[in-house]
Amino acid sequence: MRDETEDRQQMVERQIARRGIRDPLVLAAMTDVPRTCFVPAELAQSAYLDRPLPIGAGQTISQPYVVALMIEAMQLEGGEKVLEVGAGSGYAAAVLGRIAHEVYAIERIASLVRLAKKNLAQAGCKNVHVKHDDGTQGWPDKAPFDGILVSAGAPALPQALKQQLSVGGRLVIPVGDDPHSQTLLRVTRTAADAFTQEDLGEVRFVPLIGAQGWTGDQADIDE
Repeated sequence: MRDETEDRQQMVERQIARRGIRDPLVLAAMTDVPRTCFVPAELAQSAYLDRPLPIGAGQTISQPYVVALMIEAMQLEGGEKVLEVGAGSGYAAAVLGRIAHEVYAIERIASLVRLAKKNLAQAGCKNVHVKHDDGTQGWPDKAPFDGILVSAGAPALPQALKQQLSVGGRLVIPVGDDPHSQTLLRVTRTAADAFTQEDLGEVRFVPLIGAQGWTGDQADIDE
């Protein structure tokens, strides 16, 4: 198998660090995770380009810069317990797994749950746990979380996710009234009943579908 170390280093240097990502934990994690494990085989040659790529079921793997931006926004220090909503093919969860102690990832599409588990195993990620469910409800029996990353756009902040944050924990989520255009928000729980909110810029994600997200055909949750 071809050594992709140089490809990953160039991706991080040219597409991520040069655009302002400074967190050494994020840069190291993205240098370490083989993105080719998380894209379709026929797109392997495009794995390290700074663009989203299709992964099936109408979903995409986000461009590397956006993954880095969102994970840096979580302000992780290492060793945390985090939740990802919208696991997709597992790439962001794998990057998180290089930083956090345990990662819990939820995906509503059954075929992508199977894909993510296979990809994560191939990449050697042993501290990432993937669940097939409605991510807008979170993962209550594993809460509270030090950080929550939502990899799909919500019409409003899901209250279930806010309440599953630990005090001091941060929720990074795209929110907007257009299913395909959002503002990236960082929500920090400052006390049991207090939160602050920061605007981190404009992003474009697939819609977050679920009980506390956009409505849509959710029959795949029951597969």
